[in-house]
Amino acid sequence: MKENCSMSPLYLTLNIVGILVFGFVGWLFSHDRKHIAWGSIGIMVVLNIFIAWFLTSFSWGRAVVSATAAGFTQMVNAAFKGINFAFANWVGPNGINPKPVNFVASSLLPILLVVPMFDILTYIGFLPWIIKWVGRALSFITRQPKFETFFSVEMMFLGNTEALAVSKLQLQKMKPARNLTLAMMSMSCVTASILASYIQMVPGEFVLTAVPLNCINALIVANLLYPVEVSKEEDTIATLADEAESQAAAAASADATSAEAAAPASAQVVETAAETETVAEAVEPAEGDQTEKSVSSWFSKVFKRDKKDGEQKAVKPQREPFFSFLGDSILGAGKLILIITANVIAFVALAALINMLLGLINPNLTLERILGVFLYIPSLLLGLDPGTAWNMAGYMGMKLVTNEFVVMSEITKTIGTFAPHYKAVLTVFLTSFANFSTIGMVTGCFKGLVGKEKNDLIAKNVGRLLLSGILVSLLSAGMVGLFVW
Repeated sequence: MKENCSMSPLYLTLNIVGILVFGFVGWLFSHDRKHIAWGSIGIMVVLNIFIAWFLTSFSWGRAVVSATAAGFTQMVNAAFKGINFAFANWVGPNGINPKPVNFVASSLLPILLVVPMFDILTYIGFLPWIIKWVGRALSFITRQPKFETFFSVEMMFLGNTEALAVSKLQLQKMKPARNLTLAMMSMSCVTASILASYIQMVPGEFVLTAVPLNCINALIVANLLYPVEVSKEEDTIATLADEAESQAAAAASADATSAEAAAPASAQVVETAAETETVAEAVEPAEGDQTEKSVSSWFSKVFKRDKKDGEQKAVKPQREPFFSFLGDSILGAGKLILIITANVIAFVALAALINMLLGLINPNLTLERILGVFLYIPSLLLGLDPGTAWNMAGYMGMKLVTNEFVVMSEITKTIGTFAPHYKAVLTVFLTSFANFSTIGMVTGCFKGLVGKEKNDLIAKNVGRLLLSGILVSLLSAGMVGLFVW
């Protein structure tokens, strides 16, 4: 395929038109076209195209991506040492000689090292610090609400369900429309700890380039499909102190209600006496008391923020002992491997069963080809020739029905023979969790975090969730495709 998809004015024009068409589709299915923030979207598009150019065409950008990919490769090699200790006949000492014998050994078992490593970075506070400041800078540049930009960075490292789970308090405080925005964004994330698995199967430089592009394109598509106006009062980050205040207020209200219900009739006499005493004291107020009260009021106003900060520190949960935390992280990584393995086996088997049933109608009829028909035009608009676009559409359909692991494992032996442009757009499109099963994961996660009103709105917009994931992947692939031929 190396002779196909070479740089030409026709294919470049198709690629540019494709990006415009993908944006138009977002506008076409928008919930509220009048309130789309075109200025903010324009800034994000320019920023993303610059990132795509910097990471694929600029020497420093390529060096950064190559160094990062090499770092992940070294991390995987370190993981193979542990795998070799337990399964010496599966991999060599460095995972190279002999090569890993199966998908689980080559792509999933390294997660047992990568997940704890990222969890350790979270434990020491480094990863939250990165998320905070990158999110803050992104909010300033893109003019997007603070939490939405924080979440876009957060999901880039943590994944969809994990990022949603740690954002429970914020989700509960936000209005339903903003919850739907985050649900759409969650369709396009990846987990940093799984990037090492991707890099084992497809070109690492394009995997790593796709991650920041998906982050910003998720904001773009969410703003197109379901624009939400966020006031300054709403544009806040919920904290543990806010939760403590809410719980304290609720407890105080409950105590007051129960106290009123239990109060005997004689309490009225005590209350009257107390009021009489208060009035008597107020007849001749001491000047010193007034001054003290005034100073106290002024002091509380001036140092109100400090007091709140102190309260926040008071309710901050104690840090779990490190080795207990590490043990839980390793167990979580093991569960993740089992979940991915089960999903891959089940979806590959289900797809094969569906293809067998379709084969009873026509031997050439498959699920991938059916979806490929619908995705053929988007594939062409990525700057591909007709034959290559048909193959690309089949892989896109397979990813939506199964997941990215299934497609990557199928193309891992042949992707090195693909033309550079095809290799780039295919890898970038595959680098996200956008598929049918992710819809179930996201909606299920929200059901456990927020109330019925918010869940009903998300359920009514399931189609937009899937469309969001597809459009983000297409936009990212199209932007990278502009610079790789």
